[in-house]
Amino acid sequence: MRFYFAEEYQPQCNARFAYYQTQIKALLTNAEIEHIGASAIPNAISKGDLDIYIAVDQSEFNDAIQKLYHLNFQEKLATLRTDQLCMLESLNGDDVAFQLVVKGSEFESFITFRDKLRQSPELVQTYNDLKKRCENLDMIDYRIEKNKFISAILNQQ
Repeated sequence: MRFYFAEEYQPQCNARFAYYQTQIKALLTNAEIEHIGASAIPNAISKGDLDIYIAVDQSEFNDAIQKLYHLNFQEKLATLRTDQLCMLESLNGDDVAFQLVVKGSEFESFITFRDKLRQSPELVQTYNDLKKRCENLDMIDYRIEKNKFISAILNQQ
């Protein structure tokens, strides 16, 4: 696994986000669309992927999944899937994932985590250090370590 410095990947991720934001808004007019993940955090290192948070009302959730398929996305296998969270991955070869969530659900934590790191360069450095330590791990072990860090940040008062 290789990590990239912010200047190596964030400009491309920002451009991809702007593109997909327009596409998503055309399909889901009432959705909240946010850039999340490391690419949305200044100076964060990353694998170079883009995560997009899409929040809809519960009544629109299942329909939204079907509509997002039209952007050439599919449900991401081996990830948490509930009636309030569906992760979708791009089939377009651009390493983009959608985190479709229900407004008001516990999964608004994607935004909380992003915002906590945006407010703290020290947390970003700690997150970067964790990623560097995980560079030789497989994806499962990397996710375990990353999830421990995210949980610790979200549990801080």
